[in-house]
Amino acid sequence: MIHVIAAIKIASGKRDEFLDAFHQLMPLVQAEEGCLEYGPAIDVATPIEIQEPLCENTVTVIEKWESIEALQAHLQIKHMQENREKVKDLVTGITIQILKPA
Repeated sequence: MIHVIAAIKIASGKRDEFLDAFHQLMPLVQAEEGCLEYGPAIDVATPIEIQEPLCENTVTVIEKWESIEALQAHLQIKHMQENREKVKDLVTGITIQILKPA
């Protein structure tokens, strides 16, 4: 199993529009072979001092996949390619971490 943490930077004022498109995509991804978990998260304000500053224009996607091969297939599947085109004007940058349980 692998974990993926994707930080998607969104154009100012476009987060809700991005999340609408993301929620339409979710059932398709969750039905993919090898997908164990796939969902978005946004920062929440807390009184915890060590918390990083809020990033209002970032959506963090938390994923779990059975294997690297399943993740690679996911990245190439048609609905992901179509979604990238759909949101390209909303996204200003993406970083990902691919992790394995220790």
